Amino acid sequence: MLLSETDQDVLEAAERLGEALTAAQSETDSAEFDSILVDCTEAISQRTGVEYGSVCDTGGDC
Repeated sequence: MLLSETDQDVLEAAERLGEALTAAQSETDSAEFDSILVDCTEAISQRTGVEYGSVCDTGGDC
């Protein structure tokens, strides 16, 4: 499957975010990192219009 330029951009942005979160996790304490995750989730939901929390429950296998 070929990705459109937009799809590829989204995947690359997601990869950069994942790398930044991995770095932040090693540089912050648990509470601080949890706050960063909440901020990221809210920003993603605002940008995409998808309520991330309703799509992926952190308590499940998601």
